[in-house]
Amino acid sequence: MEWFDNFWAVYSNVVLTIGTNSLLALSIWLTLACGMLAMANAAFMSIGAYTAALLTMNFELPFPLALAGGMAAPMAVAFVIGKPTLRLSGVYLAMATLGFGEVVRVIVLNAESVTGGALGLNGIPQLTEWWHVALAVVLTLAVLARLRRSKVGRAFEAIKEDETAAGLMGVDVNSTKMLAFVLGAMLAGLAGALNAHLTFFIGPGEYGFDRGVEILTMAILGGISSLAGPVVGAAILTVLPEVLRAVTDFRSVVTGLILVGIVLFLPKGIWDPARFRWGKPTPSRPLAAPPRGGDAGRPAEPDRRHPGSGEAV
Repeated sequence: MEWFDNFWAVYSNVVLTIGTNSLLALSIWLTLACGMLAMANAAFMSIGAYTAALLTMNFELPFPLALAGGMAAPMAVAFVIGKPTLRLSGVYLAMATLGFGEVVRVIVLNAESVTGGALGLNGIPQLTEWWHVALAVVLTLAVLARLRRSKVGRAFEAIKEDETAAGLMGVDVNSTKMLAFVLGAMLAGLAGALNAHLTFFIGPGEYGFDRGVEILTMAILGGISSLAGPVVGAAILTVLPEVLRAVTDFRSVVTGLILVGIVLFLPKGIWDPARFRWGKPTPSRPLAAPPRGGDAGRPAEPDRRHPGSGEAV
């Protein structure tokens, strides 16, 4: 297994980053599954990362408690800001949550005594192991799969299709949207906490507008029709820069062209379950209706109209 040891020594950070990015993509999948275009996941990730890092560095709490704090803090913030912002929808919700992300970034920059300001936090203990990330991803997929098949998941789908009709059918729209928003914040905070204890360093520049767009791109690229889609999108966007290291000067251009091509030719994402349903019987053509009345045994009357005119000959 020497080849695996060499591979892990070189690419372990890339593999573990795929796991944390998968959690981020699944966090925004939750809100998209409920019909909400919320762009606050990068901000929630930063809250979870800074909270967990400060708990281990300043208070020397055990790693599991730091992870719990990294999940609880963004959940509480999401619950507070969700009350006013979830009344919005579409582009207006996206703008409001992007504004919240900028507020968080500015607070982190100015709270130098706590967060380190623009210099960030350095020397975070490397406590994240590979099985922490693997366990987090597996448990998240299992819980979300169970949630999707439950009454709550059906409520998510109903709100996504038609919010007004879902409310008329008895779905508590506000509470259901709040649940999706808070759970998404929890997953983003978990990803931030794991990533902070993997990379030794965190700074405000890592959680800006670009990171929010990247998280959304992961989910859209892989496809939001299934849980596997965001994971596939996260893996592609994480590995693609490493694959294109040979063309360092044009890496961003090539990456952009690949993403544009995928969006144009695979609008539902790379992992579309409908594309993999082989063997399903195709619907047969409906049979023609039988002639009515006494025309049952009579052959069809030939067309006696003159070519090019609508009049009978």
